[in-house]
Amino acid sequence: MTTVDALYRYSVPPTEAAVLALNNLREVYGVRRLTIDVAAKTVRVEYDATRFGEPVVRQLLRRAGLQIAEPETLVLPAPPPSPPAQPVSAPAKA
Repeated sequence: MTTVDALYRYSVPPTEAAVLALNNLREVYGVRRLTIDVAAKTVRVEYDATRFGEPVVRQLLRRAGLQIAEPETLVLPAPPPSPPAQPVSAPAKA
């Protein structure tokens, strides 16, 4: 099983009927979790990528009545390079 998170921004808040339909998406085999963030106007879907791909998830959300504005990127930026190591000086002999 390959778990994938997809984040979608919606343009119009979902209606009551759309929220009920989104709740039913949890019953789709392969959808593991669905989280709606009203403040950020986003929906996050965790699904099994061995069952279906991201276009199917987008289609399921649209069929539920959600007006998707744009998919968001969940890829984290690369970490900054680490500073070069300082050479260790040998202890002075007395």
